[in-house]
Amino acid sequence: MSAGEALVGVVLVSHSKAVAESVAALARGLAGDGAEKVPVAAAGGTPDGGLGTSSELIAAAAREVDRGAGVALLVDLGSAVLTVKSMVAEGDELPEGARLVDAPFVEGAVAAVVTASAGADLAAVAAAAGEAYGYRKE
Repeated sequence: MSAGEALVGVVLVSHSKAVAESVAALARGLAGDGAEKVPVAAAGGTPDGGLGTSSELIAAAAREVDRGAGVALLVDLGSAVLTVKSMVAEGDELPEGARLVDAPFVEGAVAAVVTASAGADLAAVAAAAGEAYGYRKE
């Protein structure tokens, strides 16, 4: 991967700032050396620090990680899904190429960051994150 190569950005949207930040740290840590190049941002909670989701925080995080290759948005629970779906549909708050990814939050985040660190495009990042639904724990 060249220094100027555009990478897919990853935004982790949770109802909790602490959860979003912790999952971002976990994904970076488990992804290894290449993960330090991947732009990852946490968008958790509300602007006043409460539980919930904020389109303002999500939009700011998406702009922060946008490097021209698209932005994968992974979410934790129901209203976060609705918030991001609405933002994608409206198309005016998020960078072009922003995409809601249907994936489990923790496992999907790790898969997305690992795949993005290899220089994959947005479709491959989304597919890898979605494949995390198949991770069996029994």
